[in-house]
Amino acid sequence: MSSENIKVPDIGGDDVEIIEIAVSEGDVIEAEDALITLESDKASMDVPSPKGGKVLKVLVKEGDTVSEGDDIVELEVEGGEDAGDDKAEAAPAKEEAPAKEEAPKQEEAPKKAAKSAAGGKKTVDIKVPDIGDSAEIIEIAVSEGDEVDAEDALITLESDKASMDVPSPHAGKIVALSVKEGDSVSEGDVIGQIEVEGEGGDADAEEADAPAEAPAASAAPEQEEAPEDDAEAADDGEPQRQEVRVPDIGDSAEIIEISVSVGDEIDAEDALITLESDKASMDVPSPYKGKLVELSVKEGDSVSEGDVIGIVETAGAKKAAPKKAAPEKSAPKAEKSQSAPAPKADKSSAPAAEPSAAPAKDGKRVHAGPAVRMLAREFGVDLAEVPPSGPKGRVLKEDVQAFVKKALSGQAPAAAGQAPATGGSGIPPIPDQDFSQFGEVEEKPMGRLLKMGATNLHRSWVNVPHVTQFEDADITELEAFRKSMKAEAEAQGAKLTPLPFLVKACAFALKQFPQFNVSLKSDGETMVWKNYVHIGIAVDTPEGLMVPVLRNADQKSLLDIAREMAELGKKAQSKKLKREEMTGGCMTISSLGSIGGTAFTPIVNAPEVAILGVSKAQMKPVWDGAEFQPRLMMPLSLSYDHRAVNGADAARFTTFLSSVLSDIRRLLL
Repeated sequence: MSSENIKVPDIGGDDVEIIEIAVSEGDVIEAEDALITLESDKASMDVPSPKGGKVLKVLVKEGDTVSEGDDIVELEVEGGEDAGDDKAEAAPAKEEAPAKEEAPKQEEAPKKAAKSAAGGKKTVDIKVPDIGDSAEIIEIAVSEGDEVDAEDALITLESDKASMDVPSPHAGKIVALSVKEGDSVSEGDVIGQIEVEGEGGDADAEEADAPAEAPAASAAPEQEEAPEDDAEAADDGEPQRQEVRVPDIGDSAEIIEISVSVGDEIDAEDALITLESDKASMDVPSPYKGKLVELSVKEGDSVSEGDVIGIVETAGAKKAAPKKAAPEKSAPKAEKSQSAPAPKADKSSAPAAEPSAAPAKDGKRVHAGPAVRMLAREFGVDLAEVPPSGPKGRVLKEDVQAFVKKALSGQAPAAAGQAPATGGSGIPPIPDQDFSQFGEVEEKPMGRLLKMGATNLHRSWVNVPHVTQFEDADITELEAFRKSMKAEAEAQGAKLTPLPFLVKACAFALKQFPQFNVSLKSDGETMVWKNYVHIGIAVDTPEGLMVPVLRNADQKSLLDIAREMAELGKKAQSKKLKREEMTGGCMTISSLGSIGGTAFTPIVNAPEVAILGVSKAQMKPVWDGAEFQPRLMMPLSLSYDHRAVNGADAARFTTFLSSVLSDIRRLLL
């Protein structure tokens, strides 16, 4: 037995990021088993193990960037050191043979493809590179007459396991296309012809031949120099300052939360700020790992695409940039790829196509290219929620961008976590009128909270079949007890109003009637039962309605509830509530008792399934069987989602709640 370091094969010139490690220390693997998955902005590929054996040590981690020759894992393989040396010596020999065989092909290809043009231009065949087995063309990205740059996508291929874009090897004009969507192609098939700039005649052929001869001799020195360059860059690299800017978010949005401070050490993809439009919110992640040295924004600022958020100081370690700065080294490879699209047929580098499908939440698979996946990660978007528009349900870059823009404008259902306000009802909007014809008018924009409230209420009203159950609760004894304890509560820092009693009673009732502590999923077939009791309290503020949530109300005393409600109320009035303090409610209480009224029909705060409306308590004559007695009666109005709650259960709930409020000793049972 001997150990051997498995290295990254030839993957092109630039460093590539590791997005997945498929093995762990101690795993026993076979030859061709995937070790890691690499991803650039255009493609992704698995790097297979050239040998079978036991993984002794994983030498890389997810997020690392690697290039040809970097160590991946230390592998314990069968056979002694001599056997290992023989294999190591055999590998270069195998690689030299194709290089010698390919050289003549590379010399001949331009001669066959190039056709001299009178105007100093030539027409070149564009062929399918080495893609392994045949694949179907699912998209053609160009048309005859289009001007394209080198590396622009021409067609998109898809097999049953992966998809890839085939780029143009030249810049020029597409003069003919030989394929169409649905065709099945394989290596060497002609995609079309491109007209490229040239000097014509034999000079062109000689110039086209020159690079084909050079790569075989120059590839080895270049591969040896690359790791050295990387090592020098890692040793000598100075910290670099990178500006972090707002990505494409559509219209401008307000910053409602800043998650970092100057001096914080952050990782790539850590949230920096949270943006909120009128109807949705999203986190903006950091594209870099490093130290935040400058913050250019503050809460309340309105930002749009391209605005600077701050500056991150990154370590001057190994990056793709140093290699891009040396075009003289990468030039031979670039020319090689133009003259011969399939430079290597080795299994280790053949899978240039990326896995086009990944498991989604609902068990289906999402079809998307690596550039689309990278864009989705930058925005923090779940591709399973993005409606695809490409062939065969493929998600395109434009789909992700449109999804983010709609999320911030309130048009994307997944961004807000609920159905759109219309709910597909097709109800025509109320037409605008020119009210100035009737008299003097003044137009004022709705506030942010007012607009959010209007949207949420409208969404609930058109999606939830509302029913309201009415009940009167006799709170005569409760009110007497409350008044007797008022001074004692104030001494303990709590203001004892009727509302804490209502919160406690509702929490108690939810434990007795768990069918009210549920939410319906958007598929209309699944019900989520909650094992916690969080109560939302509607608060009237100058800016609009807000609903802070009191958590674990069933586990708190009346005085604890009173103190926490007062704190949440102050935060609501001063607009300092955090998002986590306004989410997760099981049921909401909307009390108008301090204002007046005898009853009303509150709108369910979806995805909750019930809301309790409370009106002003009044002294009323109540028949006790012998005579009328003056009793303090509190009107209760319970609106509920009839899809989740039966009418009989609603009547039982309000009757039980009324009995608890009439005799609060029941809370002790």
